Amino acid sequence: MLIEDRERLITALGGVDKIASMDHEARADALEDYRSAQLDAAVAARMKGAPTVAEIAAKTPTRAYRRGVGNLFLPGRGLSNLVGEPTEKTVRQLAKMPERPMLADFFKLRFAPGAHLLQSARLARHNGASEEVVLACLLHDIANFMLKCDHGYWGAQIIEPYVSEKVAFAVRYHQALRFYPDPAVNYEYPETYFRIFGVDYVSPPHIQAAYDYARNHKWYMEARLVTLNDLYAFDENVTVSIDDFEDVIGRNFRQPKEGLGYDNSPTAHMWRALVNPDAPL
Repeated sequence: MLIEDRERLITALGGVDKIASMDHEARADALEDYRSAQLDAAVAARMKGAPTVAEIAAKTPTRAYRRGVGNLFLPGRGLSNLVGEPTEKTVRQLAKMPERPMLADFFKLRFAPGAHLLQSARLARHNGASEEVVLACLLHDIANFMLKCDHGYWGAQIIEPYVSEKVAFAVRYHQALRFYPDPAVNYEYPETYFRIFGVDYVSPPHIQAAYDYARNHKWYMEARLVTLNDLYAFDENVTVSIDDFEDVIGRNFRQPKEGLGYDNSPTAHMWRALVNPDAPL
């Protein structure tokens, strides 16, 4: 604790003499109350500047893009402020993909830097999650490179031919679960959602239904762990490489010998769209 924070704490608790008169349990309770009040004040301050759903909707005619556009199709590639204008007004020339692209190639040449996905998988592994959960964390937001609306469903669909049903389930239902706290695993409603969705946002009926379904499913915790390792995977000081997950991918992702996008699977066309998002066909 910084000195200035310590001084504020002492003052808030009534001064040195007052603290000295407390037993250890009373001090612990007072400290917890103080920190809880600080957190509530910080959240209230952030919410105060957050827009409403109506205010966000009113901005639609002022933008040159739609909010559901995927990163590869958006000027600036979606690497700017998630709720602000793209930092660039033109798209970039993309690197040529290998003739038979594998999953790692997409991370290196289409999803890069992909820091959030990589950090999420790293955190899941650090927390002792199964390899299927680690893989789900690695893949949970890849649909965002094509489109952002219902990205959990699109993400699950694009990977279904290549992963287990459990991994696809975790990716699909993390979309709904992220809006619903779960105190049992210390998952809280993300504060950033106040700005992205609005302070008065209410999940639509299909998300509420998906939550109810997933909450009572045998794989609920797999999907919940994706949200948990999703929420805390935004550390600017952590660098992770897709190569760190070569073993996990090798054991849990069925990569076609023809390359993703060219194996004639039900979702090959989606991978081809990622290979060449400039194709007019």
